[in-house]
Amino acid sequence: MSAHLRQQASIDRFGERRSVAKASSSFLKKRTKKLLRSGVRASGEIRDSGDKSFLLLFKKEVLLFLCLMLAPACALAFDPQAATEAYLKSVPVADKLKSDAYFEGGYWLILWNAAYTIGVSVLLLATGLSARLRDLALRICKWRWPSVALFAVMFMIVTALLTLPFDIYQGFIREHAYGLSNQSFSGWLGDTLIGLAVNIVSAAIVLPIIYAVIRAAPASWWLWATGVTMLFVALAVVVGPVFLEPLLNHFTPLPDGTLRDQILSLARSDGVPTHDVLVYDSSRQTSRIGAHVSGLFGTTQISLTDNLLKQCTPDQVLAVLGHEMGHYVMGHVFSFLLVLTVIFAGSFAFARWSFTWLASRFGAGGVRGIDDPAGLPVLVIAFTAYLFVLTPVLNTLTRQQEMQADIFGLNLARRPDAFAQVALKLSTYRKLDPSPLEEFVFYDHPSGRTRIVTAMRWKAEQAGK
Repeated sequence: MSAHLRQQASIDRFGERRSVAKASSSFLKKRTKKLLRSGVRASGEIRDSGDKSFLLLFKKEVLLFLCLMLAPACALAFDPQAATEAYLKSVPVADKLKSDAYFEGGYWLILWNAAYTIGVSVLLLATGLSARLRDLALRICKWRWPSVALFAVMFMIVTALLTLPFDIYQGFIREHAYGLSNQSFSGWLGDTLIGLAVNIVSAAIVLPIIYAVIRAAPASWWLWATGVTMLFVALAVVVGPVFLEPLLNHFTPLPDGTLRDQILSLARSDGVPTHDVLVYDSSRQTSRIGAHVSGLFGTTQISLTDNLLKQCTPDQVLAVLGHEMGHYVMGHVFSFLLVLTVIFAGSFAFARWSFTWLASRFGAGGVRGIDDPAGLPVLVIAFTAYLFVLTPVLNTLTRQQEMQADIFGLNLARRPDAFAQVALKLSTYRKLDPSPLEEFVFYDHPSGRTRIVTAMRWKAEQAGK
C-alpha cells in the first residue's frame, strides 16, 4: 500500500473512531442521568432490602463511560503536519525533481524576460528605428491621433518579431520539453498571432489617448494616464469572458448531471450570479488543469477546463471551484484592480521621473521628448525595470489573495483531502516544497506544502468540533 493510501486510510479510521466515540459518549451521558435518577428513587429500597445490584451496575456504567469519554481524545491525535508529510512523500522522486527543475527555471526566466525586453527597447532607440517608425506614421497620416495609432501598430509588430525567438523557446520548446504542451507549432503560432492582434488593437486605442494626456497635462499626466489605463483594464475584465476568451478556446455547457448540480448549488449558496457552468477545450493547448469564475455586471460565468474534468474526481473539481468562487465572493477582482491602479500610478510616475536620464543613457536619437511616441521604448524600459524590482511585492499581494480563496474554498466545499490531492496535481509545474525565501520571492500562489498544511489543519480543526 502506498504512503498516500496508508495516510488516507488512517484519516478515514480517525473519522470513524471519533464518530463512534461521540455517539457512545452521548448515549452513556443519557444512560448515566437515567441511572442517577433511578438511584435516588431506589435508594430507600436498597438500604432496606440489602440488594446491591444497582450499585454494581452503576459502577460498571460509570467506568465504561469514563473509558469511552477518552476515545475522542485519542482519536484527536490526528497530526496535520504528519498528514502533510504523507501527502508530500506520495509524489515519486523523479516527478518531483522534474517539476522542481521546471519551476526553478522560471526564476531565471523572470530575469531573462526583463533583460530581453529592455534589450529590444535599447535596440529600437540606439538604431533610431523607433524614430523612423514615427516619421513613417506621420508621412502616411498627418493628423496626430491617427499617426500615433499607426505608430502603435507598427511598434507592436516590430517588437513581436524581435521577441519571437525568445517567445518560441519560452512558450513552445520549453513547455514541450517538460510535457506540459499539447500544441503543434502551427497551433501555438496561431494562438500567438491572435493574442498579438488583440494587443495591437488595444495599443492603437490606448496609446493615442495616453500621449494626448501627456501633451495636455505635462505635470500630472502620470495620474491621468493611470486612470485611462485602468478604465481599459476594467473594460477587459467585463468583456473578456464574452468576447476575448472564446478567441482561443471553444466553450460548451457542462452536461446536466450530479456534478453540475453540485457546482451550481455551491454558487447559489454564496451568491455567485450564474445559472450555467461552461467547459473549454484547454487540452488542445496544455495538460494543465484550471478553472475560473470571471466577469462582472452580467457577464459572470463559471468556467473549467476539460483537463480538470479528465484528471480530477468530482470532489476535486468541487474543491477547485470552491476556491475560484472565493475569489468572486470576496471581491478579489475589485481589490486587484485597486492594486493595479497603485502599481500603474507608480510605474507612470517612475517613467516620468526617469525619462530624460534613460533617454540620454540609451542613446535615444531622434526622440523629441516624453510626449513623442518615438520615446515609447524609454517608457517600456522604465516600466520593465520598475515591475522587475517589485516582483516579490506583486507576488506576495497575489499570493495573499490566493491563500484567502483557499480557506474560503475549504469552508465552502468542505473537501480538504480533495483539495490536498489537487495541490499534488499542480506540482507537475509548480515546485511542491520550496524554502520560505523562494515562496516569498517567486510564488504568486501558495506552494503545494502550504496548501496541503492549510487543508489538513482545517480538517483537524473541523474534526475537533
